[in-house]
Amino acid sequence: MKILVSALVYTALSLGAITGGTMAHADLAAAEAMREGDMKKLVFSDAPEMTPDVAFKLADDAGEATLKDYRGKYILLNFWATWCAPCRKEMPQLAELQSEFGGDDFEVLTIATGRNSPTGIKKFFEEIGVDNLPRHQDPRQSLAGQMAIFGLPITVLIDPEGREVARLRGDADWASDNAKAIIATVLGHTPG
Repeated sequence: MKILVSALVYTALSLGAITGGTMAHADLAAAEAMREGDMKKLVFSDAPEMTPDVAFKLADDAGEATLKDYRGKYILLNFWATWCAPCRKEMPQLAELQSEFGGDDFEVLTIATGRNSPTGIKKFFEEIGVDNLPRHQDPRQSLAGQMAIFGLPITVLIDPEGREVARLRGDADWASDNAKAIIATVLGHTPG
């Protein structure tokens, strides 16, 4: 399976280079073509739009931020809530993705939207054993509302320029080989 995924990534990257498109566009097109299983729900945008410049609360009362503060890298933005059963299942998988790809060019950003107490969020993360993802909040659903987040979880892929390039409604296995291959392709990582 891994050899097949690696071959698909290599072929997709090669085709992107041959078509002469921009690297980011070629990577997104290749990533879109690779979707299988849960990742079929990851819908890529034909015309990426800028994300709103709406503030959300940083974890541990560290102030506020906006998505603009994260420009320069790909962001996998996950909207979730402590009462959301699929979120409980998905969060450790997002943590695994962050462990594998997080760095200068990629970050998983988690934002609890709606009524979620900081204590409840901390307990949620402790219970599922996640310690490498942020515990940010959007208590009034200001950012979620501006981004048309209806239902949870919803995960949005944002490019380094701050544009929404893909969206997945519902939960998915973000730790699957397919999800990892898609993120690697988006980031332009060559199979190895």
